[in-house]
Amino acid sequence: MTTSTLLLASSSPYRRALLERLGLPFECASPDIDETPINGETAEQLATRLAESKARTLARQYNQHWIIGSDQVACLPDGTLLNKPGTHQQAVEQLSRSSGQSVLFLTGLALLDSQSNRLQMHCEPFEVHFRDLDTTEIEAYLNREQPYDCAGSFKMEGLGITLFRSLNGRDPNSLIGLPLIALIDMLRQWGRNPLLEPTTN
Repeated sequence: MTTSTLLLASSSPYRRALLERLGLPFECASPDIDETPINGETAEQLATRLAESKARTLARQYNQHWIIGSDQVACLPDGTLLNKPGTHQQAVEQLSRSSGQSVLFLTGLALLDSQSNRLQMHCEPFEVHFRDLDTTEIEAYLNREQPYDCAGSFKMEGLGITLFRSLNGRDPNSLIGLPLIALIDMLRQWGRNPLLEPTTN
């Protein structure tokens, strides 16, 4: 079994908490990449490109690691991208546009062996059906959770669930930012089974 250390290419506390659930030892480092979409790029292409870029950016510094990169893109039915809002007003606008809509979340996942340059890629889709939200509900939600660093302006692990009519997808963890089912599949393909390794918990 490989002794390569896992590295999560993210500063997100949400992704870190998800990866901790597997009980595997890992390190964290924050990649510095340009997340600007390329003209003509689809949402899926953007999500997977950014996930790979996060992993490759850290490969030289962490050259004996399996590096996990992940990035999430959300889009409305008309193809409009919903990025991290950053501000309260942007979040209000996003949730207002999402009200009554089905929003597709695409989470890109990359697993890079920085020693051999082996790479696995995946994009996990997940569809969220928003309830019809009024201004009072939107303001109340944003004031309580302030999800300004979250694509789509909600926190799935918190009160975000109150915004939805239904969910449709294989892995709800992908909404938080890391598709664990796909990651486990990748690790198993390279000979690491979280169930058969000593736990860090």
